[in-house]
Amino acid sequence: MKRRVDCYFKKNRVKEIDYRDTQMLNRYITSWGKIKSARETNTSTKYQRVLAIAIKRARYMGLLSAAKR
Repeated sequence: MKRRVDCYFKKNRVKEIDYRDTQMLNRYITSWGKIKSARETNTSTKYQRVLAIAIKRARYMGLLSAAKR
């Protein structure tokens, strides 16, 4: 049986995911610039949706590049 890993945002009681925090958002993006899945990052579905919106906003504003390579 696999060990259950808690959601980072629930564990640290994060109220809001800010699109301007690029250092945190980069942890959830692959080297090709794709958003990592919730299964891969152990994020709950509620926070995965909010995280995806924050990443898309940061890309639109030019804070994150479309691809890291």
